[in-house]
Amino acid sequence: MHLKLRVFAEQLLVASNIFILFLLLFESKLVIPAWLQTIGRMHPLILHFPIVILLLAMLLEFFRFKPEYVGNAFYRNFLQGLLLIGALFAAVTVIMGLFLSREEGYEGATLTYHKWTGAGIFFFASLIYWIRNAGWYKSIAAKAGALLTVIALVLTGHYGAALTHGSNFIWEPISNKKEIAEVPLEKAVVYTNVIKPILEQKCTSCHNPEKLKGELILTDPQSIMKGGESGKLLVPGNPQMSLLLQRVHLPMEEKKHMPPSGKAQLTLQEISLLTLWVKQKADFQKKLTDLPASDSLRMLATAFLQPHTQEEEYAFPAVDEDKVKALNTDYRTILPLARESPALAVNIYNAAAYNVSQLDELGDIRKQVISLNLNKMPVKDADLKTIAKFENLRKLDLNFTDVSAVGLKELSGLKHLQNLTLSGTKLGLNDLKGLLPQLKSVKTVAVWDTKLSAADVQQLQAANKSMNIIGGFKDDGKNPLKLNPPQMKNASPIFAQSLVVDIQHPIKGVDVRFTMDGSEPDSIKSPLMDHKTVINSNTTIRAKAYKNGWYGSDMITFDYYKSAYQPDSGTLLAPLNRVHQAEGVKTFFDHKLGVIGANNPAWANNWAGVRDNDMAFVSEFKKPVTLSSLGVRYMVEEDTGIFPPELVEIWGGTTRENMKLLTKFKAPMPVKGERASLRSVAGSFSPQQVSYIKIVAKPLSKIPAWHRNKDKRALLLVDEMFLN
Repeated sequence: MHLKLRVFAEQLLVASNIFILFLLLFESKLVIPAWLQTIGRMHPLILHFPIVILLLAMLLEFFRFKPEYVGNAFYRNFLQGLLLIGALFAAVTVIMGLFLSREEGYEGATLTYHKWTGAGIFFFASLIYWIRNAGWYKSIAAKAGALLTVIALVLTGHYGAALTHGSNFIWEPISNKKEIAEVPLEKAVVYTNVIKPILEQKCTSCHNPEKLKGELILTDPQSIMKGGESGKLLVPGNPQMSLLLQRVHLPMEEKKHMPPSGKAQLTLQEISLLTLWVKQKADFQKKLTDLPASDSLRMLATAFLQPHTQEEEYAFPAVDEDKVKALNTDYRTILPLARESPALAVNIYNAAAYNVSQLDELGDIRKQVISLNLNKMPVKDADLKTIAKFENLRKLDLNFTDVSAVGLKELSGLKHLQNLTLSGTKLGLNDLKGLLPQLKSVKTVAVWDTKLSAADVQQLQAANKSMNIIGGFKDDGKNPLKLNPPQMKNASPIFAQSLVVDIQHPIKGVDVRFTMDGSEPDSIKSPLMDHKTVINSNTTIRAKAYKNGWYGSDMITFDYYKSAYQPDSGTLLAPLNRVHQAEGVKTFFDHKLGVIGANNPAWANNWAGVRDNDMAFVSEFKKPVTLSSLGVRYMVEEDTGIFPPELVEIWGGTTRENMKLLTKFKAPMPVKGERASLRSVAGSFSPQQVSYIKIVAKPLSKIPAWHRNKDKRALLLVDEMFLN
């Protein structure tokens, strides 16, 4: 290496030591701008260079004092230059890593170990470079230093791999298969032995306490139900509205598709298991044998736990996986029954979108379909002619459909049909008397919530001893049901001057009682909702539903907001959080309210948020208006770090350049363990005629010490502001 170049490189090495030491000492105060985040994300790209260079340098350093190398000038100069280059590359890698670690999603003990072993390698390599020519530096010191550096490199790489791929990445395939193989079916728990291994293999490498991507942890039930930065992950009983399944079904090219492109993707069987588990309330305790033998989740989970054990050999071949994927739509899922089975299960959703063509389109895979779920679809008798063509069907779900006994006779030709569910249909005793004997292969028929009485079910069971006739609960009038809460029917709870309150109940003959004084409505003294109640200011209405023979509903609260003015235009003065852009400055006055829960579109589309800077904007009125107050509606979810504004400032004036502070106010802070809620706070001031207003809402500067993320910045989410 040229002398001048070496001197410059050595000076750069000294400067790097000072700079990295500064970064480590003041790391908690670092705020990394976007352009430096880009540099930080090059850390995985660059880190391989110092690893290789330092490994080679340490190998040469280990043998440096052998007699044949001591007097070799080329060996000595090459080794010195190699060590200097390796140390400089290590410096670049450490700086990039420190920048990257300041982004969301990186925390925990593994990150700490990775950071300090990585920085330690750099400092130690620099130390070796400066002392290696000292008189006391002999063979033992060189060998010890080389070995320590190599050990540190291995440890740093291990911790880095644990951050990227999970702590058990190397041994995971062996340990998972061993765990699955060792679980007897009678002891297997659906979550522990089926769902958890799927999450561990495909999800937890990015969503664990050490690598908290999106503030989401998927390593334990409590964290799974808590959700992350985008809200709740699961809606038990509703896979279509569950964020977990929504992200899984996004196209691969979508940024929010999970797992991310480049990671191992979920198989169709794994997606099916997750979907069925969520559909069955996402129970974390239920054992596999608690499910009915014919249940789809039990059948798929059994195949997952015993992939080489197949109860039935199928004579038909498997369908090409690409063809199956092509037939999957938003309202129709087609999934293999097991890993090594050609059998397919079809589930059709959304009654409004149902059409018999959804069945006709499956002509190429009819032989492979053994399970068909049409629960709550508007299936007619004519559709059963198409269903009868699925010659290998074993299980058919027609619960709450419009089929009759006449149409069901079409199924008599299905020689393999074993399980038929007809619950919630209009079938009666005489219908089933004539139908069931024709379904010779059927072993189980579910008929609860039909016209059949308990005696009718017993009569059918006696006449069809080879079948298991499953009845169900019958309302004898002695078990009153509870009404669901009333519903707001106003187009929007936001109004300009006055509003006629419209709160109704979907069941006829139900009385809706309400209060506006904060008390709970009762069935006698509280006023009836008569659609004549007019409000002209911010109002909170509490309502309950009552009907003879029913239990009263739970109380529900409706908030109405007055907002007399809307600006004509607006400009952001600071950027919104990249996850919560909504409609920019329009969001604050569009009369669209957000909700709690990421599975609702109003979560993603109606909340504007900031974390690293103030929420600040200027709005203009083409004609001057007289204002005296401004209200802010915000979300509080302390568990996920969403806090109220620390301070709100309102500025106003007749020109953009000449605005004065009209008022400033604070919002009350939540306490530990407080439930998530939507709140509003307002500030009043002397009436002012303005053409321009500037709003500055400051996010909480320091999360309370009792919070698990006390060292992180709070997120401020606002969906609407009210000008009066």
